[in-house]
Amino acid sequence: MIDVIVVSTPELGDRTYLVHDGSVAVAIDPQRDIDRLLGAALAAGVRIACVAETHIHNDYVSGGRALARELDVPYLIAAGEAVSFPHRAVHDGDEIALGASFSLRVLATPGHTPHHVSYVALEGGQPSAVCTGGSMLFGSAGRTDLFGPDHAAPLARQQYRSLHRLARLPEPVAVLPTHGFGSFCSVGVSAEVTASTIGDQRAANLAFVVTGESDFVDALLTSAPDHPRYYGRMAALNLTGMGRPDLTPPRSVHGDQLRAAACTDAWVVDLRPRAAFAAAHLARTINVEHTPLFTTYLGWLLPPDTPLVLIGESEDQVAHSHLDLTRIGIDHITGRYCGPLPPPAPTRTIRSYPARTFADLARALGQPGHVAVDVRRHDEWEAGHLDGAVHIALHDLFDRMAELPEGTLWVHCAAGFRAGIAASILERAGRDVVLVDDAFARAAAA
Repeated sequence: MIDVIVVSTPELGDRTYLVHDGSVAVAIDPQRDIDRLLGAALAAGVRIACVAETHIHNDYVSGGRALARELDVPYLIAAGEAVSFPHRAVHDGDEIALGASFSLRVLATPGHTPHHVSYVALEGGQPSAVCTGGSMLFGSAGRTDLFGPDHAAPLARQQYRSLHRLARLPEPVAVLPTHGFGSFCSVGVSAEVTASTIGDQRAANLAFVVTGESDFVDALLTSAPDHPRYYGRMAALNLTGMGRPDLTPPRSVHGDQLRAAACTDAWVVDLRPRAAFAAAHLARTINVEHTPLFTTYLGWLLPPDTPLVLIGESEDQVAHSHLDLTRIGIDHITGRYCGPLPPPAPTRTIRSYPARTFADLARALGQPGHVAVDVRRHDEWEAGHLDGAVHIALHDLFDRMAELPEGTLWVHCAAGFRAGIAASILERAGRDVVLVDDAFARAAAA
């Protein structure tokens, strides 16, 4: 009987799958840290017989090449992909035997990327599950604009047809997408759905509730949010094929070394919760608290090849952050500080700023010199915003900082995480800031 082991990476909103028959398995769309897959296979008592990619990923560094090399097994990649390493090129209709009655059938499903494929797991020749990558997601589909505006609409039309092709599979077939759990590669996906079938998707997927292909294209293209800038680097890394991450701890820095790093173009990133950072932190450091959103937003903002020093309360926190960053190809961490925070430093180098609520903001806006700054994405702003607020999305802040008026900047987002990053960046630039550490849902009442 075909079974599926899900290995989730909530930090990036993706899933990897081990599809197996109790004896042999295929690893689909593996993340770079392959130890999790090797451990899952060992625990299940199955042998990974091959590795397969549905597409060349834009939102993470694949561990496919490293896993296939370590196990000396075939690496399945769509024939149209211009990868620069040995692999097995697969075409639409190919069937790969894995066990006595377990095989994979390749389906061409272009749309999310031009050469995207899906893999149908067959048991005794009958479809049991389909790994859909960035094609059919739970309720919607993968975005089609990552190759530029000229390709977005043609790929969206291919995406519509690919979803309809997948829908011809039997209704009980399990749908196993890679994206759709928080990844910016997905569009309009409900995070509440954790499992689905072809039958479910025929009833609820965007491709089947719109009136036709043109409506699907319009809905997909107008709903796609801004995506992280590091996406532009991932495909190139994956076409080359990355090795396992080097998780050797970066050199330890203390005292004057840490303060000196903060005074250069390096990014010294404090991983503590935003309220603790606001209360006291080392001057010129940037706060990106270590939550599941850490990887996406630090990767989005960090200029390529910028030296990076991590400040954490423990070795485990820094090590986890280091691992998170290697998943998007950030390997150049030049130092770490672990210990009491803020780091021991002369009083003049310790900074702080207030953390307040939307109720406090409402009172402040009645006074001159106080400005609300909304750092949410453009789609969030358009859905509703504070009257009179200045809107600069967090990912545009460095380019547009000069547009901010003089005065005290009350920085807010949807829940406080992005506002914490923005407040630290603005303070680093010498601005007077207040962190609005509150949920935007409470703004109207305030």
